[in-house]
Amino acid sequence: MARSDLLVSLVRAGASGDEALFRKTVEAIIAEERAKRHNLLADELMVHLRSTRVIDEQSRVKNRWVHAVEPRRSISSLFLPVLASAACQELVEEHHRRDLLRSHGLEPRHRVLLSGPPGNGKTSLAEALAYDLMADLYVVRYDAVIGSYLGETASRLAELFSEVRTRRCVLFFDEFDTLGKERGDLQETGEVKRVVSSLLLQIDALPSHVVVVTATNHPELLDRAVWRRFQVQIELPNPKPAQIRDWIETFQKSSELPLNTSPKTLSSKLSGLSFAEVEEFFLDIQRRYVLQQPEADMKALISQRLKQWASRLKS
Repeated sequence: MARSDLLVSLVRAGASGDEALFRKTVEAIIAEERAKRHNLLADELMVHLRSTRVIDEQSRVKNRWVHAVEPRRSISSLFLPVLASAACQELVEEHHRRDLLRSHGLEPRHRVLLSGPPGNGKTSLAEALAYDLMADLYVVRYDAVIGSYLGETASRLAELFSEVRTRRCVLFFDEFDTLGKERGDLQETGEVKRVVSSLLLQIDALPSHVVVVTATNHPELLDRAVWRRFQVQIELPNPKPAQIRDWIETFQKSSELPLNTSPKTLSSKLSGLSFAEVEEFFLDIQRRYVLQQPEADMKALISQRLKQWASRLKS
């Protein structure tokens, strides 16, 4: 909300005794102050909100349930399908112009589901969204969140969401099918169903300044209710030859590697690979080229590697 709206909401909550509205408003104010790097004020507000002793929330969020990652790449630096790029740019615009939306009673969208085969930029896109949103990026640690005892995972998830809700951030769940499995699966236990139900309720309750980005390589495993929760759904398939060609041209410029073969020809030969595999292919060639100097034969290197990758290229 705009600051004036927050103040009005705070007074309304105090006058009516609406504890839920009061908490939600103060959490929004804390998030705004953290975004401005007013951490002392934000911490003091949090202390009063919790009415408990001061805790190092920054440390807890960064180290207990999540990995904090510093975003280093933008959406424009990625090789995305046109529709995917447009959807991401719209999301970023909504958050940068959130005050205008809120003046009309609207909130920016903040729940994103990424799907597609591995190696095509789901993790990179989560990072790029955080970069363009100028927000912190937290990657959920499943080793810390998932417990072996009844109710433990749901309890830890609730604690995680409670800690991040006062921060302007991107909360990234990779391999989301680990948590968001289909509840109708007869092979799954009642505990899994409880975790999914709790997870969906927690996501619903998050304020819009927390952008939840989830990624899955197996969308068919996700619970049907998961799909309804996510306002932005983006598929990242394996790249088409034209996208591979663009990637090769960019790589050639940045690495100054003399490929001696046209990017168009190479892209047609590498069709079917993921972006990660394309990168692996050319980094492998670059290593051999450096090690074989000054006698390196680029055409021979490429031919050799294409033969070694024949099984992958057929698949």
